[in-house]
Amino acid sequence: MPDRKRKQKPALSLIGTGRLGTTLALALSAKGYPIRSLVARRAQRARKTATLLDDDVQVLAAKQLDSLLPSDVFLIAVPDDQIAAVATKLSGLQIGSRATALHTSGALSAEVLAPLRKKGWHTGSIHPLASVSGPAKNGSVLSGAFWSVEGDKVALRVAKSIVRDLGGKSFSIRSEDKPLYHAAAVMASGNVVALFDVALEMLAQCGLTRKTAQNILLPLIASTVRNLENNDPVQALTGTFSRGDLETVKRHLKALDRSQLADALELYRMLGKRSLKLTKKHPQITQILKSV
Repeated sequence: MPDRKRKQKPALSLIGTGRLGTTLALALSAKGYPIRSLVARRAQRARKTATLLDDDVQVLAAKQLDSLLPSDVFLIAVPDDQIAAVATKLSGLQIGSRATALHTSGALSAEVLAPLRKKGWHTGSIHPLASVSGPAKNGSVLSGAFWSVEGDKVALRVAKSIVRDLGGKSFSIRSEDKPLYHAAAVMASGNVVALFDVALEMLAQCGLTRKTAQNILLPLIASTVRNLENNDPVQALTGTFSRGDLETVKRHLKALDRSQLADALELYRMLGKRSLKLTKKHPQITQILKSV
């Protein structure tokens, strides 16, 4: 029997070629999606991404959006506060009314694309729970990631297909809960980086260089992640607050009581109270943290 032809992947246009936009362009191109256009605030930025692709790509600056070619799917990967303006601009273009537009904001729902929906477009959002610090040609940073997707039925179908092709898993929440969902993602990723920086600052006070401190702490974080992979937070919690080491907590608070470590002291108290809430033990330590 003759081989069946593979279903043609939808043609894509990427608006926004920052870290996530570029990573998506490279990963989707590698999965057989034709990349038709790349748009960035400055054409030079879009051109830089285009050089990494095998496709013959239209490159535009944001101010040239009027010249955008028709596509099946438009991925809008610009900062959150620019999405509404991009949607309004796209809604005025004669590039077809049956296209699908997906933005990549974690905090905004498809409602921000209302100007396009009113023109007959399918609209939705697609947000990866992955820390993208730079583009990876093979899209490995996105492989295995969970993606939040929402929107109308067609947009959801397109979004889920993209996620599946990128080796990810999709889930949906209520549109009105997206800000809370995104805040949770920030808490588990961006704020962890900030907390790590505070720990580096503390070790710098011990005389270590930031590089040495980072090398020392990374295996500790890796072991904590492994604990969380196999246990819920209550069982994964280890260390001083889990054991209820009252005198150790007192020593920590005394060591942190210096002007250079004011942020660290505040975080130690706040997160320490949360750790004690997990254990549901050691009320005397809770009282000490409250009194500082």
